[in-house]
Amino acid sequence: MSYFIANYIMELIDLSNREGIIDSCELTNKKGMQLSVLNFGATITSLKVPLKDGGTIDVVLGFDTVEAYKKSFNLESAPYFGATVGRFAGRINKGIFNLNGKQIHLNKNNSGHSLHGGNRNFSQKFWKLENVNKGENPSVTLSYLSRNNQENYPGELAVKLKYTLSEENELIIEYQANTTEDTIVNLTHHSYFNLDGHGSDLLEQELTINSEKMLETTDENIPTGKFVDTVNSPFDFSEPKKCPSKIDNTFVLQSPDEFAVSLFNKNNNLGMTVFTSQPGVHIYVGGNCYNTIKGKENKDYHSLSGICFETQNFPDAPNHNHFPNSILKKGELYQHKSIYKFQSF
Repeated sequence: MSYFIANYIMELIDLSNREGIIDSCELTNKKGMQLSVLNFGATITSLKVPLKDGGTIDVVLGFDTVEAYKKSFNLESAPYFGATVGRFAGRINKGIFNLNGKQIHLNKNNSGHSLHGGNRNFSQKFWKLENVNKGENPSVTLSYLSRNNQENYPGELAVKLKYTLSEENELIIEYQANTTEDTIVNLTHHSYFNLDGHGSDLLEQELTINSEKMLETTDENIPTGKFVDTVNSPFDFSEPKKCPSKIDNTFVLQSPDEFAVSLFNKNNNLGMTVFTSQPGVHIYVGGNCYNTIKGKENKDYHSLSGICFETQNFPDAPNHNHFPNSILKKGELYQHKSIYKFQSF
């Protein structure tokens, strides 16, 4: 356990979900890769990757206190550093969708739309930290019970999330969920990565995206339902290119058997590769804290501080019949897995 417990003990709100009880866990694999997890938002607060020449580097943005994580949701644009996003990642147009002949109106929290699950979503909830394994391939499982009609989503949704550090320096994230009523689900992870640490921008790091299509969106970032070819466009990252200063797009992935995205930092010869069973990856460069909240080690995060690889279903999927299914029926199991693999050359 870490300093989070010493600094914050109890703010009891909802015992059924251990609401207000701060808990954390640290895992280390045999190669020295270290993971720190906080139960507020099932958040990854630190991911230290060993370098070939010795030492480790923390490759995710974050804060030094729980209070800073909480306050970050009041920023002009909440960064969701390291958080688990749900019930539904991405935007749902006007917060409305139809399910079983009924129109559902979700809480709106983004210019008249629903984003990342609503006003007080999974990223702001206290999860139960359980099943800690500190042996080979160390792991921790967290769980959360989302009540029926929370943020106006139908059904009571029971979620389990497992973080594993493999001995091959992989961060493996596995999700499972079941519901008491038909509902929609789209869970993802929201770390901002910077392979040069969290004190610099990432414009010199090289990005590769294994995709030939992305979702067309409106000016409000709502999918139109159309797919856009990326080949020979500014969004063609089939070959390594420097990270763009602005990107906030969902890319259609080729196959779950192939890599989705890779990132490489020539300054320390560190690379990461993302694999997922999901049909898309939403890529976003950002991390701005508007000189309001200090990041780790007293850093000022800005709009080029990190890059997100949100492996997920497509945003607004419930409103597009040709998008991958986002409905979880009662009695069925929602599950998917994403892998973030790191290599030092």
